[in-house]
Amino acid sequence: MNLPHASRTFRFAPSPNGLLHLGHAYSALLNFELARKCGGRFLLRIEDIDLSRARLQFEAAIYEDLAWLGLDWERPVRRQSEHFDDYRRALKRLYALGLLYPCDCARRDIAQRVGKDGPRDPDGAPLYPGTCRDKPRPAFEEALRPGFALRLDMERARTGSKLCWEEAELGGVEARPEEWGDVVLARKDTPASYHLAVVVDDALQGVTDVVRGKDLFPSTSAHRLLQELLGLPAPRFRHHKLLLDSGGEKLAKIRGSKSLRDLRETGVTPQVARRLAGFPG
Repeated sequence: MNLPHASRTFRFAPSPNGLLHLGHAYSALLNFELARKCGGRFLLRIEDIDLSRARLQFEAAIYEDLAWLGLDWERPVRRQSEHFDDYRRALKRLYALGLLYPCDCARRDIAQRVGKDGPRDPDGAPLYPGTCRDKPRPAFEEALRPGFALRLDMERARTGSKLCWEEAELGGVEARPEEWGDVVLARKDTPASYHLAVVVDDALQGVTDVVRGKDLFPSTSAHRLLQELLGLPAPRFRHHKLLLDSGGEKLAKIRGSKSLRDLRETGVTPQVARRLAGFPG
């Protein structure tokens, strides 16, 4: 898919479950600069489907931090929590194709069945053994009842030809969604999963270039399959480097990496913050 530069659309899509750090700044700045250089669009999306963790104060901090870095974006901002109907329609389509099934297995039970030496998915979680796969499948509305997730029947879904995606600097990459097993597309506590919501959002927003951290490289296999199943366009992908701390670990909210707010409050200027994130311009 060779689009004119003016038609290219990039996005930065953080989750409001903590404060942004320099790793987020790098990704946001990279998307912003790539869009600027080709005369394309730069979008900001708030990925807040996890209502148990999303906080309005963190969303406000995202806007404040990005503006402090000198970024601007199109309005209105798409907030995933306002678009659950879009994800529901995608789920209903996949369910009508016989590709989803409800599952009430707990993570603890899955781990026990798989065992400590059993197969793992790309995130390192025990690979789901298909416990609920062959159970009777109720009507769609009943399948969405509380306490049940919806899983993709990978064996049924993966019957087509070879899938690939276009990766910057690598060219064509073959997708291997089977490595994820029967991936969850609707969680027990949320009517969508990251994998489903991001695919639907990118298509509805006309995103042509997905530029994100290399830790999400394996997820692209599952995303390409969902794009194919739902008849959605395949964007180009670029999985960029991750910023590391002094111990060689990637910067992360869960590890308490110093936030952009922390830097700002210690007197760091936006220009210095940009340099620390790898953007000296």
